[in-house]
Amino acid sequence: MKKIISVAFFSIFLIVSALAQGSSPGLIIKTLPYSEDNIKTRQPLPYQFVREADVMWAKIVWRRVELTQKMNQIFYFPTQPSGGYMSLIDVLLNAIHLKGLNAYKARAKDAGNEFAIPMTEEEIHEALGAKTVPQVVELEDGSYDTTMVQIPYDPTQIKSFIIKEVWFFDKQRSVMDVRIIGLCPIRTYYRDDDVEQTNPLYKKVFWVFYPEARPFLAKAPVYMPYNDLKALSYDDVFQKRLFSGYIYMISDPKQREIAEYEQGLNVLIKAKELDNMITDFEQSLWSY
Repeated sequence: MKKIISVAFFSIFLIVSALAQGSSPGLIIKTLPYSEDNIKTRQPLPYQFVREADVMWAKIVWRRVELTQKMNQIFYFPTQPSGGYMSLIDVLLNAIHLKGLNAYKARAKDAGNEFAIPMTEEEIHEALGAKTVPQVVELEDGSYDTTMVQIPYDPTQIKSFIIKEVWFFDKQRSVMDVRIIGLCPIRTYYRDDDVEQTNPLYKKVFWVFYPEARPFLAKAPVYMPYNDLKALSYDDVFQKRLFSGYIYMISDPKQREIAEYEQGLNVLIKAKELDNMITDFEQSLWSY
């Protein structure tokens, strides 16, 4: 009988100890009435199959998206990963570093051949502005020596993106459709001697093939200031066209940017004309 009572007291002691340890400050307690596993397991919706014979019109355009515009700030914030949220550039860099997303070298004139030359992580960091600079340090004996210091890149310098996309009319479904082909972050920076930062410089960093990036973008929630629910992913934003941008180049034999043959306000006017050309083509197919 005493043995049974001793075993019972020992069992109670173990249960109380386990409960005490379970209430330790380091334990993550679930506070939400729902699970947030949906976004972590989400897969991108497959595209509708399209036959070449059903495409009666197609045009490739390059669109520039400025992250300083209010509608596009969802791509820029948060500037540091926080609460499961990351900016678009951080999502892409994380996928390249940890999950094997391929990045391709961006060149000044690479229209139509953006996905030809793969990039290493070192080349990506260099394109983002990471560099090694000499620094003079004072030694214990009072003498001076020069050492090399690593300066990391600043992801907040990515303030715009180029989106390459193809618009086409599918006569089988009777719809004008669009498919994003690639994404290219643009770095905005200043020369070291431009102290007042009056002359910004722009540099294309790398290209990613959008169909390859979709599985990673589908699992990355977009930060929404007025809604804590992780309902939208970056892939949702692109597929629903929840961003604003302007066309700066369209496919033609010369492969010229609009700024190469228009100036000033005429650049934006021409970009708007090209946008209207796409919508007007669809409207012209119908009679009322």
